Amino acid sequence: MNDSTPDSVDTSPAWPQMLLFALQHVLVMAAAPITSVFLVAKALDLPSDLIVNLISATFLMCGLGAVLQSLGTARLGAKLPFVMVPGGAPVVMFLGIAQQRDLQTACGAVILTSLFYFLVLPVFSRLLRFFPKIVIGTLLLLVSINLLKVYGSIIVGKPGSADFASLSHIGLALATIALTLLFARIFKGTLGQLAVLLGLIAGTLLAAALGQTDFSAVAQGPVLSLPTFLPFGPPKFDLAATVPLLVFSVISMVEATGQTMAVAEMVGSKDSARTLVPRTIRGDAVMSLAGGFFGTSMIITSGENIGLVRATQVRSRYVTALAGVMLALVAVLAPLGRLANAIPAPVVSATAIIIFAIIGTIGIDILRKVDLHQRSNMYVLAGALTMGLLPILVPGFYSQFPKGLQPILGNGLAMGSITAVVLNLLFHGVGQEPTAPAAAAAPFSSKE
Repeated sequence: MNDSTPDSVDTSPAWPQMLLFALQHVLVMAAAPITSVFLVAKALDLPSDLIVNLISATFLMCGLGAVLQSLGTARLGAKLPFVMVPGGAPVVMFLGIAQQRDLQTACGAVILTSLFYFLVLPVFSRLLRFFPKIVIGTLLLLVSINLLKVYGSIIVGKPGSADFASLSHIGLALATIALTLLFARIFKGTLGQLAVLLGLIAGTLLAAALGQTDFSAVAQGPVLSLPTFLPFGPPKFDLAATVPLLVFSVISMVEATGQTMAVAEMVGSKDSARTLVPRTIRGDAVMSLAGGFFGTSMIITSGENIGLVRATQVRSRYVTALAGVMLALVAVLAPLGRLANAIPAPVVSATAIIIFAIIGTIGIDILRKVDLHQRSNMYVLAGALTMGLLPILVPGFYSQFPKGLQPILGNGLAMGSITAVVLNLLFHGVGQEPTAPAAAAAPFSSKE
């Protein structure tokens, strides 16, 4: 597809291309559903049949969500190339609620939070003017750094474990990154757009050659795996236990704003932010609500979408709609789920790292359009990065603060976004950014 095509979001590639592009999206995104379920399952020691059921449910919600966000209706779904996944932060919160209360309360918290989206959205949509380029660019940069840390941690493993920082795992991850970059360099056209997929396949084949993966379990077990409605029993509703997820929902809306505006600009969407962002958030709310009844955590659009669109230059929303159909097939065809699960974690994580790093470059590109020679802009960005990076780079920085504040203070994306909004208001007023160019001769202007 051509970068200059303004309506590429609504174009449909030829079927052979579309199938390959959709498969690439599925394989890159598959890590999130699998790791989210395993995180909860291992911590709570769930039985294997329940784990398979939850993987099926999570893939189904992600697939249906991708179709909803890509095709959309008048009020639901952004009609942008989005694939939905379980959010990393809400998975941890879901697990915390389950450990402190039980899984029924955790599912009830997801349901309450989904309804809270609809309650808050009319107010939030009026606040979009508080998110100019300097806020969105900062948010995307922090998203990139945070996710790089998360998936880098998956590669090195748990500190103190026998395979922590294993040379074989790190070597496999670095080889996958190198192969992906090599394919991006040497291939043009469709193959160049498939560099991420080719890197993932090459990394998996390398792992198989080195004996670091095993596909023998793919053919074992049932062929069909249908998710169970209310797998843990009727949900329990505890407002106090739900507070962390309620706080996250506001943060999630900020993230949805950033990624919706970034993707809309990349694909040439003609709709305004006031139209697109509420559609994205409503789609997140509907799929999270459905997920709560099938035992999953929050199902949301994710920053991976930005990186994947930029990396592949595939802007068609019909590609992600097809990817959603594929994810739904993975949900009900158990061998496909087992095949996705057999891809080594270092390979999937390394592929994800490339995508997340690209998100950071998009944030930098947006910030490049802000006049950072101007002293006021420079301090807005510096303050936002300071408050956003401290919780990410120094875990436990706010551990002695009141527990009620830690869901916000300990979230670098929340702190960075809030700081950027407040400082931008302080220096520039409501949603405004100075546009006058700085003097070329000076490192920064004296203007405020």
